[in-house]
Amino acid sequence: MSDSEMYEALHPDPTKKGARVTKATYDAYRAAFLQVVPKDEQGIELQPLIDGIVPLLPPDVRDSTSPGWWMMSVKLDLEARGVIERVPGKGKQRVRQK
Repeated sequence: MSDSEMYEALHPDPTKKGARVTKATYDAYRAAFLQVVPKDEQGIELQPLIDGIVPLLPPDVRDSTSPGWWMMSVKLDLEARGVIERVPGKGKQRVRQK
């Protein structure tokens, strides 16, 4: 796979367009994301999620990207694809695997 291969991320809001991103970087963030996001009812808040993802990234990806932006792009894409969902309720946003 080439580093320049692109991936069309989706957005859960059909009126919004997802980001077009580098597939290799997306795959690294997605793998880390799915290791951190639980399947339990409480899910995980976004700040602890990003704090858990960063150490799991390959050093070259971690050092050359903006983890907050990438975490949100991957979150929205996985939400749109039905892999994760927002935990209903008030307060800080939480997500869990379906």
